[in-house]
Amino acid sequence: MSFDPYIHFQGNCRAAMEAYRQVFGGTLSIMGYDQMPDAPPEMKDSPLVMHSTLHIGGRSLMASDFPPGHTGEPQASVTISHEAPSDAEARRIFAALAEGGGVMMDYQPTFWSDGFGMLKDRFGTHWMISAPWRQPG
Repeated sequence: MSFDPYIHFQGNCRAAMEAYRQVFGGTLSIMGYDQMPDAPPEMKDSPLVMHSTLHIGGRSLMASDFPPGHTGEPQASVTISHEAPSDAEARRIFAALAEGGGVMMDYQPTFWSDGFGMLKDRFGTHWMISAPWRQPG
């Protein structure tokens, strides 16, 4: 069993998911509200994303925009944690996600890992990025 994050955006899902594909790689599929069979009028011509999935090595990051006419708090209290395969890769990912966003905790060595940092990216998604974890002690 696995739990894969599903995050919501307020109109910038397509840009966010394309940026995440650039950072993490993988295969991205996007379906708009305008692709719904018998879409109601408010969705028929909408450029918003109804569902998207970024498939990365057996895991998925899924997302959508809030439906046309609806508002919400994108990623209000959710953080996505990602463990990179190496410190160098974690640093690269952290820097890419931090661009245009805000760093909450600089990427730095910790007692449990060669590197760990927290940020909020330019799309409003919170991230914890780490190098491989090691047993403290």
